[in-house]
Amino acid sequence: MSTRNPIKRSAAIAEFSRDHHFALLLVWKIREGLKNSIEPERVGRYAVHYFDGELLPHFKAEEELLFVKISKDNQLRKQAEEDHKNIYGLIENIRSNQGSNELLQNFADSLEKHVRFEERELYNFLQENIPEAGLTEIASQLKLRQHEAEVLWADPFWQNENRKK
Repeated sequence: MSTRNPIKRSAAIAEFSRDHHFALLLVWKIREGLKNSIEPERVGRYAVHYFDGELLPHFKAEEELLFVKISKDNQLRKQAEEDHKNIYGLIENIRSNQGSNELLQNFADSLEKHVRFEERELYNFLQENIPEAGLTEIASQLKLRQHEAEVLWADPFWQNENRKK
């Protein structure tokens, strides 16, 4: 069994990785809701709320600060941009009709796959290929966020005691 050593992230990329932790918590919450037969409308409302408050700013920061540091022809950049486009489309479908179990599962799977790709491939590439001065510039432009989407949400459907709502 192979073990993975933790990746030492530069300060510029560490904040993006921190956001990914919370994105994976969203994936888990969606899956908990689906597993426990929570109405897809409830799960969908939270997914949209979380996307608007947390993921959208994260995606925009990646697009404006990270992706522009590598060539438009780079395959990793192309994949990341295509993933973003796909996830934007999925959340708009959820927003339009609050989702179905299949749509929510697709969103969760796509988001998890995207996060894993960025953590394992894209961020490593960026960290190895952006000069230190470029990483310092990115770090200076980052705005640290509080990740308040969960705090501001009154329907924690993923918790056991709230499954009957």
